[in-house]
Amino acid sequence: MSNDEQDIYSKPGHLIRRLQQIGVAIFMNETKGFEITPVQYSALLAVRNNLGIDQTTLMEIIAFDRSTIGEVVGRLEAKDLLLRVAGKRDRRTKLLYITSAGRNLIKTIRPRVDAAQRLIMEPLTAGERVQFMRIMRKLVDLNNVHSRVPLKIVAPQVRPARRRHSAPQQTSERDQARRERS
Repeated sequence: MSNDEQDIYSKPGHLIRRLQQIGVAIFMNETKGFEITPVQYSALLAVRNNLGIDQTTLMEIIAFDRSTIGEVVGRLEAKDLLLRVAGKRDRRTKLLYITSAGRNLIKTIRPRVDAAQRLIMEPLTAGERVQFMRIMRKLVDLNNVHSRVPLKIVAPQVRPARRRHSAPQQTSERDQARRERS
């Protein structure tokens, strides 16, 4: 192997890209059958935690580029996991809501997602895992400003507590989304 070839494998950017490829491969293998990507899963979680956000806010929450976020949302909507509803104030703005199928998917897939995360970190000792996560968070936080899509943390909306003994209402996903917007 030449010095130029070795040089590639010693660069942090190359190793980070490889680790991301490996992480995606492990995620896809562990969640096969659910037909959802890591980005789609992140988008679904972000919408569940921030009902009624628009695509721009979703893009900021999961740090994903504008040109691709529409495709991600479109795929989730086609799978009946998300619902796009025209905004009350600005009909051009599409607000995002998770459907009951989306909530069920998150609940069902969670053990497989957790297994994927364990597999990614499995080669490291417990101490190395803690150290790796600390250093990785530091690099991401301190370099966030250099990203094409800097991460913007949005505090999750506080949902009102459900009544334990109330009868379930028979409403459509669209009716539920309209109620949550108003």
